[in-house]
This record gives sequence, structure tokens and C-alpha cells, in this order.
Amino acid sequence: FVPIQQQKEYLTMSSPHILHVAGMNGCGFYKRITGCLGSLSILFPNRLKVVEHEFADKPAFRQWLVDDGFRNNFGDEVGKKHVSSPVVWFSKTAKEGDPDPADIERYLGGHDAVLEWARGFMNPTSETKSPILMQDDGHKAEHGYDYDLVVIGGGSGGMAAAKEAADLGAKVALCDFVKPSPKGTKWGLGGTCVNVGCIPKKLYHIGAGVKENMEADARHFGIAVGDDVKPDMMDELPDVKTESHWKTARMNIQNYIRSLNFKYRVRLREKSVQYLNKLATLKDAHTIEVADKKGNKSDITTSRVLVAVGGRPAPIDCEGGELAISSDDVFFLENGPGKTLCVGASYISLECAGFIAAMGFDTTVAVRSILLRGFDRECADKIGENMKSHGVKFLMKVTPTKLEKVENDQIKVTFSDGSSDTYDTVLGAIGRHADTDKLGLENVGVKTNPKNKKIIAKYEQSVTPNIYAVGDVMEGCPELTPVAIQAGIMLARRLFGKSQEPMDYVNVCTTVFTPLEYSCVGLSEDDANEKLGLDNVEVYHREFTPLEWSLSEKRQSYGNAFAKVVVDKTENEKVLGIHYLGPNAGEVMQGYGVAVKKGVTFKELTDTVGIHPTSSEEIVTLSISKSSGEDAAAGGC
Repeated sequence: FVPIQQQKEYLTMSSPHILHVAGMNGCGFYKRITGCLGSLSILFPNRLKVVEHEFADKPAFRQWLVDDGFRNNFGDEVGKKHVSSPVVWFSKTAKEGDPDPADIERYLGGHDAVLEWARGFMNPTSETKSPILMQDDGHKAEHGYDYDLVVIGGGSGGMAAAKEAADLGAKVALCDFVKPSPKGTKWGLGGTCVNVGCIPKKLYHIGAGVKENMEADARHFGIAVGDDVKPDMMDELPDVKTESHWKTARMNIQNYIRSLNFKYRVRLREKSVQYLNKLATLKDAHTIEVADKKGNKSDITTSRVLVAVGGRPAPIDCEGGELAISSDDVFFLENGPGKTLCVGASYISLECAGFIAAMGFDTTVAVRSILLRGFDRECADKIGENMKSHGVKFLMKVTPTKLEKVENDQIKVTFSDGSSDTYDTVLGAIGRHADTDKLGLENVGVKTNPKNKKIIAKYEQSVTPNIYAVGDVMEGCPELTPVAIQAGIMLARRLFGKSQEPMDYVNVCTTVFTPLEYSCVGLSEDDANEKLGLDNVEVYHREFTPLEWSLSEKRQSYGNAFAKVVVDKTENEKVLGIHYLGPNAGEVMQGYGVAVKKGVTFKELTDTVGIHPTSSEEIVTLSISKSSGEDAAAGGC
């Protein structure tokens, strides 16, 4: 049996479904399923492809499936026990010939499961919700342990789950112990987001925006700064000059964050969550060793464990890489970064480069391949051009090969192309890995991805049934704070509130806070083309000048704002993705995320009356398609 929610994930996939069907000649069930799926593939050739694998008789089928072990390649435990004809699985390609285990995407099931899937395929907008299938974790009301739930990690997801579980009557403890960065940086309760991620990043970004508003816009709106500043004979005011003071910004931002750290502790206490400022290590599935900052150790026991330890930045892997700092350190620099090299083209690297440059520091980004891998390529390239216009320099197709200390406490960086330069600060932002190294997962049989150390889980449940994971520590989870919070809350409701509703990780909005902000939801144009084919995708797009930029020549020299909508031509122009570059990107995109999750079509989007004059209305007034070849530059009101 395949859970309906698991089936729904495939029903809502934007790419064609590729189903492989294996069975034996003369089997009525195999014949019925191949006939059913074959008919559907004829009716919906862009949505379904079917590959048949017919075996001569039952012994040949069983030899292949059971004795030769093909079924062992299914990740699903039910699939590994499948013995009957037919057996059906989702695949990455429509490759014919002998079934390729490496091509398996996910097990679907046998005759009954496939018919159930086919019914859903014919009615993909059904709102019917069915319970998900989770393993029994052995939890009982009278379990005899110290706690019903121990949460390891005091970040956004861990705290959300702990508070929700406590609200539902569970006895909960939360262990949080911040291990210093390699540079010795430490912080308080709240995890990456509040201390060294979203919050300080956004505040520095806001500060950079205030500075740019003053310099680029103020005089055009008749605003003068300073005493006795008067317009000239042409009624023009002089340019506004500003100066950034890193220490002042750092002090005020850190004071605000410390106030949040305190509020989080108070909130845990109000919810009756036991807060333990101790390092947790799993000894077995129900026993956790906790150690305080003095090294004093003790054991606590629990029926269930939630791992929510998040991730830490990956170090630069070259000679002298230890001289670099990371995003864990940059917000705590005492005197500002000075001349800075940001290594990596991730959103973290580009966001840091953006606000560092805006505060007046010489800033360079070293890019190994492309900017913002995984995001829409057209939008990522526009961000790069905009950052260049803001003074950020880019070194393309290079990586550091050596870092070394030189005079004046600077760092000389030698690059893979043989060039070199000196910097005051080298900031590594080349990726992150889960902070699971010394958690004791090997003691409890929890499996992780060896590449990033993330916990492999299904519905947030690991292979050890009473141990769960949410947030950045879980394999396949978008590394976004709201995702961790929502997943933590919904897991707590399933564990202690009788809910059976899973977390939906599809079509999650996100925003990149570069100087030109970028927000998106759904598929990029590149991914849509790859999954559906160029002929089945249309893109509606437009460049425009936001009203708040319209008076300033300097603003316009940075380039335009941009919006585009990616649609599926084969499904009534269902919206697959929305992308926006411009002011207040996060605020613009949030509402559109709801529409995309509900399956909005392009006509429904453009039938919506926009709010004028706003940048958001550009999305609901799009009319120029890429296939038309018309100029996407906007004109008029």
C-alpha cells in the first residue's frame, strides 16, 4: 500500500510521470494495469509515459524480482517485500530493455495501488485528504521515561515543535548548546536564523537600503540633509553623502538579537518546556547524555526524540582555509570586514557581499561556476549584473587554492587561475552541512547522507521509529526557517494531537535579499523546460521601473525590476512558477504563494484586478510571452 499523500506528490508533479510496469505473461492483473495505464498515456501523452517489462512466466518474474533482488532497490520497506505481478514504480527515464535499478525514483505498488493512483491522476485537484503511513514508534501514555519528548536543538524548528507538543499536553525538554565556530564565535538561544542568519542579515540589508535611499533618492524628493542646504538656481539639491559606522550597526543589531534570545527563554518557560542549556548526545534510542559548559554530565530518558540541530557552514577546503571566517562570524566582527572576498555564489554569499559593499567596503565574490545554483538562471544573471552596478566585483570560474597571512594582518589569496590578491577578510559561503557529527546517531542506527550528514527521514521520521528530524538537519528539506517551524508544529500535532496531516514541502516561497531583491515560488523556467519540454512551457515576462525608482537617474542606472510567470501550456496554462526582482520582494510574493499552491492558472492570475500603483500589480498584468518575441520592457503608467 502506498499512502495517498505520497501518491499526491506525484499527481502534482509538473514533469511527465514515467511509470515502469513489470509482470508475467498470462497474468490478468498485469494485463489490466498495462491496459489502464496505456489508455491514460494515450489520452495524456504529455503527462504520462508507460514502459512495460513482460516476463515469460511466473518463475522468470519471481527470479528477477525476488531471487535476483530487484525489489531490494526500492527505498520503501513495503516495496522490498513485493512478490506479486504486477509491480509498478516511478522512474527518472523512459528507458526500455532490462529494468535499471539506478533509474528507480519511487515504488508505487501492485494492482490495487496503481488503480488508486490512476483514479487520482484523473482527478488531481481533489481535496480529499487521507492519513499518512508512519511507523509505530512504541510511544505509550505510561512509558516510564523522564519525558514524552526531548528536542535536541533550540532553533526555529525545535522550539516550534517543543512549544506545540507542550501545548498538546506532552512533557517536553529542549536541549540547546551552541558550539563555538572555528573562530570562537558564540551566540544565544534561537538557532541560526535569529543569531547568525535571517535576522541580522535582513537588518544589515535594511541598513544598506536606507543608505541607498538617502544617496539615490532623497534629493529627488526634495529632501536635504544638514543645516542650510538650499536648492540651486535650477531648484536641484546636491547629492546626499552618507557614511556607514559598522560598530554602531553591530551594537544595535546585537542588542536586538539578545532581547530575542531572552524572549525565547521566557516563552519556553511559559509553555512549561524544560530548557536545558546542555550539549546532548544519544546513548540509545531513549537515553540522552547531557553535558553543561563545565563538562558535568548526566542522563535523561525520553519516549521520543526530535533532532533539530540545523547546520553549520562548510569550511573552505584549501591550504590556509582556516584563515577564513563564515557567516557564523561576520555579524560579530568588531571593526567591520574591510576589503572582503566572499567565496561562493550561494544566496548567503551574495547577500553578505551586497550589504558589505553597501556599507562602503571593497567587495569581491569568487564564483566557481554560476550564481545562485538552483534558482532561475535568468533572474540570477540579472542579480549579478545589478550587483556589479552597485560596485561588487566578480571573479568568475575560480576557487581559492591557498590563503596565507601577510603584512598588516591581511590575507593573501591565490586562485585556481594563478591570480592573487590581498584582503582584510575572507568569508567562506560555499555550502552547509548538518551539525550531526557528535550527536551519537551511530548509537541508535539513524542513517544520514554521507555527503552533507543530513538525517534521512520520511514524514520527519527516521529509520529508528522514535527519533525524528525537522529543519535543515533533514535530508530533502528546504533550508528555510518558516519550513522548519511549520514542519515542527505539524509533527508535534501528529505525535501528540492525533493529526495525520503531513508537512507539504512543495511550492514554498523564498526570497534572496541581494541589493536587487529576488523572490520566487514554484519552478524556475529552466526546471520547467527540463521537466515538461520547451514546447510545453510558456513564459510571460516584463521589465519595469518601480514608481519609487522613477525620479532617480542613479536608480535607473542599476537596471530595471523584472517579473515573470512560468506556465504549463498542456494544462490550461497552470502556473508553475512566479519570479520577481524588485523592491519588497518578500512582501510581494507571499500572497502569490497561496495561489500557486492552489493551482492557479494564468488566466485566473490576470483576471485579478491589481492594486495601483504597485510593483505587485506587474505580475497580474503580464501579457507579453517569450514565444511572441515582443520586447518585455514596460512603458506607460
